[in-house]
Amino acid sequence: MSAISLPSGLVTRPLVPGDARAVYELIAEQERTDVGVAEVEEEDLVSEWQQPSYDLSANSIGILDGERIVAYVEYMGEERYDAAVLPSHRGRGIGTWLAGWVQDLARSRGAAMLGMPVPEGSAGDHLLTALGYDVRWTSWVLRLPAGASVRERALPDGYVVREATAADHEQVWTVTEDAFLEWAVRARAPFEDFAARVWQRPGFEPWHLQVITAPDGTVAGVANAWNSPVDNGLDTYVSKLAVAASHRNRGLAQALLVAVFAAGRERGATSSSLSTDSRTGALSLYEKVGMRPASVWPHRAIRLNPGG
Repeated sequence: MSAISLPSGLVTRPLVPGDARAVYELIAEQERTDVGVAEVEEEDLVSEWQQPSYDLSANSIGILDGERIVAYVEYMGEERYDAAVLPSHRGRGIGTWLAGWVQDLARSRGAAMLGMPVPEGSAGDHLLTALGYDVRWTSWVLRLPAGASVRERALPDGYVVREATAADHEQVWTVTEDAFLEWAVRARAPFEDFAARVWQRPGFEPWHLQVITAPDGTVAGVANAWNSPVDNGLDTYVSKLAVAASHRNRGLAQALLVAVFAAGRERGATSSSLSTDSRTGALSLYEKVGMRPASVWPHRAIRLNPGG
């Protein structure tokens, strides 16, 4: 447990699935303070917490002031965690306490390093810097400027873009995980966990998952997107974009962006966004199709056994 004490009057308990709304409201208020817009959705938490392999109560703690959750931390496994502190409760040592708690938990699970993304220049960024966290990589949220669209690009002969069906799900999982694991520091997500975050995500509609099939009928590329409420309307957010290694450099990623952004606009979206990080090397691709960074999120991490 963290060596410092929490302020008097605050209590702690593990989170439970029924806390999703309260934790969403906490994170959203922090993001509005730090980057001017809430990027998180309640469905993000529900889909993560409903993964069969994930034990929420064993990997999280909430801090309550009366009945309200004013801070939380959640160990995502391996080298990653998420945390938030209500802006009105900053400056009281709560973030430091959370960092100590999750470091102890991760260390007990055998993790050698631990980190999380924080908005550049935010209170969280300054806190983690002071606690000895270094930047491991950088992420960006990118958006299309108002009124802009991704230029259409013809698919190679024999390639087809369409909504995914249940028969595609295993290939969707394989293509996406293969692509992400070329750079991500984690184990392969089990199929059931992947399903919980994609087609079992609350509110899922068929257009949210689109694929490009190759001439032989196999899945060559995948896009997972949905319309997300933002302060001024709806935004089509691309959660996952992946192309199988053997089908790259043929414009498939651009074609998928065109397809999902168009589908989102047909359903009322007025803006489009996605996130990427410096490990992927994809920033230039998105900038070439007209997307621009809206916020910067350094992933700060710390070695848990620096002398080991």
